[in-house]
Amino acid sequence: MRRRMLLVGLWVAATLLAVVAGVFAVSTVGATIRDRGPVGDEVARDASVPSPTVPEPDGPAVSDEITGEWGAFLVECRDTWAYGVGVRADKQAGWRAVSWERGPDDDVEAVFSDGRSSVELDVFCNRGRPTLGDLERNTLGDD
Repeated sequence: MRRRMLLVGLWVAATLLAVVAGVFAVSTVGATIRDRGPVGDEVARDASVPSPTVPEPDGPAVSDEITGEWGAFLVECRDTWAYGVGVRADKQAGWRAVSWERGPDDDVEAVFSDGRSSVELDVFCNRGRPTLGDLERNTLGDD
C-alpha cells in the first residue's frame, strides 16, 4: 500500500510539473508571436547607450523598383531598413495604388488594385538591397 501511494504521489507531481511547463511554454511563445515577449516594450532601456537598430538616415542608400503589370513600387534600403519612396500605378491598364508604407521599417508594403483584383507587395532589405519578400494576389468581390 505504501508503494502505491508513493507511485501515485510521484505521478501527480510529474503531471503537475508537465502542466506548469506546458502553460509557461505556450504563454512565452504566444507573447513572443504577439511582440510582447521578453524583448518587448516592458524592458527598461538605457537611453545613454545608442541602439544599433536606429535607422541611419545618412547611410548609403540602395534603391530599386519592384515592377509588374500593376505598375511599380520604388523602395530604398539603408542597411536593413526599408523605405517606401513612391508608387507608380499603371493607370492605362486600370490599376491604382491603394496604399503604401513609407517606413523606415524592416519591410514596407504597397497595395495596388484594378477593381477586380488586388496585388499586395511586401519588400524587405536583403544585404542592403530591396528584395520582394511576398506578392499576394486577391480577387475582389462585387461590393
